[in-house]
Amino acid sequence: MTQRALDSSGGQTPGPGEQPPGNSRTSGNPRQAKIDAGAELDPVHPVDPPPPAHRPEGLTTAEVAERVARGEVNDVPVRSSRSVVEIVRANVFTRFNLIIGVLWVIMLFVAPIQDSLFGFVIVANTGIGIIQEWRAKKTLDSLAVIGEAKPTVRRDGTASEISTSEIVLGDLVELGPGDKVVVDGTVAEADSLEIDESLLTGEADPVIKRAGDQVMSGSFVVAGGGAFTATKVGREAYAAQLAEEASRFTLVHSELRSGISTILKYVTWMMVPTAIGLIISQLVVKDNNFKESVARTVGGIVPMIPEGLVLLTSVAFAIGVVRLGRKQCLVQELPAIEGLARVDVVCLDKTGTLTEGGMDVSEVRPLNGSDEAYVQRVLRAFGSSDPRPNASLQAIIDAYPADGGDGDDTAGAGRAGGGDAGSWTVTDAMPFSSARKYSGAAFTEADGTASAWLLGAPDVLLSEGDQALKQIERLNEQGLRVLLLARVPGGALDAPGAAAEAVPTALVMLEQRLRPDAGDTLAYFADQNVATKVISGDNAVSVGAVAGKLGLAGAENTLDARRLPSDPDEMATAMERNAVFGRVTPQQKRDMVAALQSRGHTVAMTGDGVNDVLALKDADIGVSMGSGSEATRAVAQIVLLNNSFATLPSVVAEGRRVIGNITRVATLFLTKTVYSVLLAILVVCTQVEYPFLPRHLTLLSTLTIGVPAFFLALAPNKERAQPNFVRRVMRYAIPSGAIAAASTFVTYLLARHHYSGAGALEAETSAATLTLFLVSMYVLAIIARPYTWWRVALVAAMGLGFLIVLVVPWLQDFFALKLVGTVMPWAAVGIAAAAAVLLEFVWRWVGRRFRA
Repeated sequence: MTQRALDSSGGQTPGPGEQPPGNSRTSGNPRQAKIDAGAELDPVHPVDPPPPAHRPEGLTTAEVAERVARGEVNDVPVRSSRSVVEIVRANVFTRFNLIIGVLWVIMLFVAPIQDSLFGFVIVANTGIGIIQEWRAKKTLDSLAVIGEAKPTVRRDGTASEISTSEIVLGDLVELGPGDKVVVDGTVAEADSLEIDESLLTGEADPVIKRAGDQVMSGSFVVAGGGAFTATKVGREAYAAQLAEEASRFTLVHSELRSGISTILKYVTWMMVPTAIGLIISQLVVKDNNFKESVARTVGGIVPMIPEGLVLLTSVAFAIGVVRLGRKQCLVQELPAIEGLARVDVVCLDKTGTLTEGGMDVSEVRPLNGSDEAYVQRVLRAFGSSDPRPNASLQAIIDAYPADGGDGDDTAGAGRAGGGDAGSWTVTDAMPFSSARKYSGAAFTEADGTASAWLLGAPDVLLSEGDQALKQIERLNEQGLRVLLLARVPGGALDAPGAAAEAVPTALVMLEQRLRPDAGDTLAYFADQNVATKVISGDNAVSVGAVAGKLGLAGAENTLDARRLPSDPDEMATAMERNAVFGRVTPQQKRDMVAALQSRGHTVAMTGDGVNDVLALKDADIGVSMGSGSEATRAVAQIVLLNNSFATLPSVVAEGRRVIGNITRVATLFLTKTVYSVLLAILVVCTQVEYPFLPRHLTLLSTLTIGVPAFFLALAPNKERAQPNFVRRVMRYAIPSGAIAAASTFVTYLLARHHYSGAGALEAETSAATLTLFLVSMYVLAIIARPYTWWRVALVAAMGLGFLIVLVVPWLQDFFALKLVGTVMPWAAVGIAAAAAVLLEFVWRWVGRRFRA
């Protein structure tokens, strides 16, 4: 048998004086005989075509420079946010800004400057929106750079990590488990390479790739390794478009945003005919001063527009991004903040979430009379079989390093590039797969003996009645992760039924490192009535023991996923009854998410490994660890760059703050829209002058909506997010607006009968303004509940501001507000008090009668 040693990159290194071997991976192997005979091979053990005689060195520095000069660079910018130009355009060029802008220009020509204040307010609000979103953009961009994937490219024979945008046409890009294919290319090297193309084709099964096969950008490696030559870069590569679209700053698929859009659509339908009627009424029917008629007409149209609502929503989201950015949380899609706040089930992958990535070997227990020293040599050799070990194998490598021991213990000499007679050499390897739950390696031992070994899940490799399973069960109950080392008879990994006939040789116990903050996070979700499901590929009892140590409620309710029903409805029932699931395959994770969603649950999925990608993609919210595979980071909406599961409560809290507060302030804005439309309709029907000038409603809007809404939108809010945003807002806004309009118009009609002579219209307007302000203040007082010191101070400050306007002479003149006499002002207060009582009754009745 031709022996080979592995260098640090997993390639072949010929011995001194030797000719470069052919397919040494299969030389002297029964698998090669199968190839020669044209027999079918087990797809779990793919055989690659012979590798090239020499390991490809990739492009030279000169060749890279030449391609850069020709523009053959993968320089498509992957943006995590909108550009500054797009931010300005989105905030300035809106439908409502256009309407208000036209009205503002008109008012600048026909009325005093105080009647044009609404235009300056819009300019200020738009400026605030641009600044906040620009801050959010800076945060997103900086975090995106931190979390950006760095593919490994081989140039001048040396492998190094570079930015995706630095790849040039013809580059040799190395691949390992979890790596995403970033540009299109052709496979140059393949070592049991399995690519998952489900994100592109929908095909769930991994595709075995051999040299010469095409790889599509956007796919990712699930097992094995290799390298490919870039054939399409820049905008020609499919992945460039995919990544750009996936990472772009977006506000789509948000109930909050779509709900506001729906409301604005209805508002537009109401506003247009009402505004036309008001214009005709004030300019044609009433024979008043033209300029004052125009001013009052504009005064009736402007408050119909909830112009600050969209702005405030964007600001709330943007500030949320900045806040989370300070905690090293990258929100790749803004609605994810909102979405996680609506989640009622969180599915957690144990490894990397509840436990830290690393593990420690606590004990190796030989079975069936095996020699412990020999077992250790096998474990050392296993470290040489995989150039990209997973966490379990890395723990074994750390415990039994390649250079440990003496004599024939030097299992890793080949790994270091040596090939002396005292070393073991790797003749075949089968990387770990989440689907089969084990890995394998074949060796030529120091004395020339051939042996093959499997390392993986004991309950998969052992028959159901095996006596060893009882002691493994006891170890799992202690929270230990147990691996079985088994010898394959005949020394060939591809022997028929190799896994079934493998002879148990030793148990390897791994101690998992619990995350110190995981327990508090689980307690937070329990307190917030969010169900937590731990889904893992490990043994269910072991996972349950780990979850129990962290205080997970229901951790004793464990289920082996191999006994999970395939029927979606039965699976959903099992998911709701149990909290811990073990031996879960990647496809099952996806099915479990779908089963929960079929029961109306909003599901969040966390993970960091390749086996989590499909479930992350299908979940309502996907959360990836920053140290996770490139594929998981690409499909997740939220990336925890600090790898801390404890950051999730902050995201939930931020989402609840945004949703709860925007629901509050939306009620304020739409109450104003409703009373403005109804007042306009009443004015048209009764053929009277519109009671307000723009300056009056600017003052009212600022004190009862604008300033308080800004503080309320950014305040802490721990209320659980509720669905049906439009229904929840309109059920209060419509009756509140109707009561405000009716009480204000009653005061206005009484004042018209009470006052006469010169200055009567100003006195009537002042009385109506007082009523409208007091009713609007009561609406604000209801929305500000539950009261805290700062909320009470906020409401009091707004009331004090209006009182100052009423008592300071120059402010009276500026806003044309002066209460005349005592009868009507007190009547206005009395009508407002009656409206407040009615508001209190209606809000309570609506809360009971129309539950959202």
